[in-house]
Amino acid sequence: MTRRVVLRETTAELADVVASRLLARIAKRTAAGKTVHVSLTGGTMGIEVLRVAGRDPQRAAIDWSRVHVWWSDERFVAASSPDRNDVPAGALLNAIDIPDANIHRMPASDAGLTLDEGAEAYAAELRRFAPADGSTEWPVFDVCLLGVGPDGHIASLFPDRGEIAVTDAAVLPVRDSPKPPPERLTFTRPVINSSKRVWLVMTGAEKASALGLALAGASYRSVPAAGAKGTKRTTFFVDEAAAAQVPPELMVGDDD
Repeated sequence: MTRRVVLRETTAELADVVASRLLARIAKRTAAGKTVHVSLTGGTMGIEVLRVAGRDPQRAAIDWSRVHVWWSDERFVAASSPDRNDVPAGALLNAIDIPDANIHRMPASDAGLTLDEGAEAYAAELRRFAPADGSTEWPVFDVCLLGVGPDGHIASLFPDRGEIAVTDAAVLPVRDSPKPPPERLTFTRPVINSSKRVWLVMTGAEKASALGLALAGASYRSVPAAGAKGTKRTTFFVDEAAAAQVPPELMVGDDD
């Protein structure tokens, strides 16, 4: 599948376009009476996208009772810790009328569960919303929003580690993470790749190498971002700094 690229000059412009497209996609689906599942991410740009979305007037026209929010990974720390991905997501979640039952947070370290039990609990929560036809053991995400690290990692799937190759589980515990904090929970590739649309957001010159390798189709074991593929569309949202060193022939524009 061709990977499409949306290019903007600055990170602010990029956050605007991702937030606007996210809300527009949700609005279109909910207006048609559909239930929408969206997987969010953390990181600098993931958080900024949600901040922008929380201020966007489009949000008021959405029936949020039809929307379910999930996270592709989480730091296994206390629920109130600013290190968590779901804490800054309040910039959007506190600005919309979404039922608490529709916000599916990954377990925290102070929830009375071990790391392994936390992974099992989130997998069980995913199964509650799996398609009736049994095609997957998790909901099919309309949009899976992902950040990408300079090393090419997505969610908490890091290069050259065993988690990236696991296909027989939905959620994994991660120990001794190359990036702190050391304990995390993460979706596996099959969950990410069953999403209709996978959107990867990358900004800054330090992401240039990972972007080029991902667009060129490098091994997903060494560059996890290269293995992220939506069933309908895979889109990289990048700023000029990240794209500056990428060969033009890899920068196929997006028309969606």
